[in-house]
Amino acid sequence: MDTARLTEQRLTELEIKASFTEDLLDQLNQVIVRQQAQIDGLLRAVGELRQQPAESGVPAFRSLRDELPPHY
Repeated sequence: MDTARLTEQRLTELEIKASFTEDLLDQLNQVIVRQQAQIDGLLRAVGELRQQPAESGVPAFRSLRDELPPHY
């Protein structure tokens, strides 16, 4: 009888651990989905920033000599 109670207790503990593990897995999946959405947004923003200089007519590379103050 004692082994049956011990076995039931161990089974109950395993079920509790499995439940917590499933909950943690769901939370981690939600974090991954949010992070992927953020990554997608950042990739779109970087793509837009890369196209801006070409559209505005401003050269992508500027020399520091072009930035000299007028008194030089």
